[in-house]
Amino acid sequence: MSINSVLDTDQLPVVVIGAGPVGLAAAAHLVGRGIEPLVLEAGPSAGTAVRDWAHVRLFSPWSELTDPAAEKLLAPAGWTRPDGSAYPTGGDWAEQYLQPLADVLDGKIRYGATVTGVARAGRDRIVDSGRDEQPFTVHIQHADGREERISARAVIDASGTWSTPSPMGADGLPALGERSAADRISYRVPDLGDPAVRARYAGKRTAVIGSGASAFTALARLADLAEDEPGTHAVWILRRGITGSTFGGGEADQLPARGALGLRAKAAVEAGHAGAATGFRTQAVERDGDRLVLVAEDGRRLDPVDEVIVLTGFRPDLSFLSEVRLGLDERLQAPTALAPLIDPNVHSCGTVYPHGVNELSHPEQGIYLAGMKSYGRAPTFLAMTGYEQVRSITAAIAGDREAAERVELTLPETGVCGGAGLFDEPENSEQAGDGCCSAPSSLQIGSGTPATGPGGC
Repeated sequence: MSINSVLDTDQLPVVVIGAGPVGLAAAAHLVGRGIEPLVLEAGPSAGTAVRDWAHVRLFSPWSELTDPAAEKLLAPAGWTRPDGSAYPTGGDWAEQYLQPLADVLDGKIRYGATVTGVARAGRDRIVDSGRDEQPFTVHIQHADGREERISARAVIDASGTWSTPSPMGADGLPALGERSAADRISYRVPDLGDPAVRARYAGKRTAVIGSGASAFTALARLADLAEDEPGTHAVWILRRGITGSTFGGGEADQLPARGALGLRAKAAVEAGHAGAATGFRTQAVERDGDRLVLVAEDGRRLDPVDEVIVLTGFRPDLSFLSEVRLGLDERLQAPTALAPLIDPNVHSCGTVYPHGVNELSHPEQGIYLAGMKSYGRAPTFLAMTGYEQVRSITAAIAGDREAAERVELTLPETGVCGGAGLFDEPENSEQAGDGCCSAPSSLQIGSGTPATGPGGC
């Protein structure tokens, strides 16, 4: 490769996919190192995905939601950091931090720009010859239908997973009938402050499928609605049993707001506003007049419901990366070296170690998955993790290997016991009730709930 071609490649921008919290932080770090970023955002504004859940309060305080490099850019613009101990909503995060940051980065962000492909210039996935010497080519479709191709020295994909929620089927595929029942199914925590959304669930029977913080939030909100609207009821669909860890870390959670959320959900269901179907792995959804019936793999059929809220996690969209060589774990679809650190099949009660470019690199040099996208299908991602990721990645792009490999973050313990694999173990085994992640196979939640086994780990 000639010296001129090296110089030409170095003059190209680093393309950042996604103008969310981690994508904007990546741009801020690149600017801080004198490298030109080009942020491509499919939506019409900064934090488009965050704005979709503007009504949901985060369980991280402001002190853990802003990036140091971003704050450095914002300071000359007169930006004032919010109270570090306060817990913002998604809307607060977008309006008080993400949008001001995007405004400072004005001219470096293109909105309505959907990335449809990433490749090495002139080289498809198969070709080895001269591959690493070529810049990346990024194909874009604009909101007006126009197509464009951009050259880049490196690519940081921080597009997240919000656009690809997981389906209700326990095998990872949509349940039979799920697509045809789409008019009665939502994959988001409902905004019950919206009159139209409130009317959709008020006085109705709603199934909530999932066992994470989003499911806790939905259950708590539906319980609040039940206090005002008689006839409102939820049925909580769990693929596992009820345990001492079902509601998260509780008071032991080092993220107090998350622990409080789990306790709130517990109080809501114990008040009788919800029933639970445990060990229920959904196989099909059938129409019963204007209502829906969920059918499990073991043949169990639930009483009809009016609505279904599916909160079973998210997964990465890798379709536009098919021509680059990624090294991904076969289970999580996360970078191979990162996967063991975040695998919920293994990490039942512990920490996810801070990580950077070494864990995020791929066989294809110069492309990185960052933020929630880097976690693949694994949960428990924190904004601080993403900020540390892009600090390390941008240092590597700048050639500062010492900074890239230095750890500058201490993460709180997750406060969560158990992972997806453990949760799917048969609940009627001989050891049921002995471990912190075991429970009876069925339980109706309400007044007089039986005590579970030992508490969280």
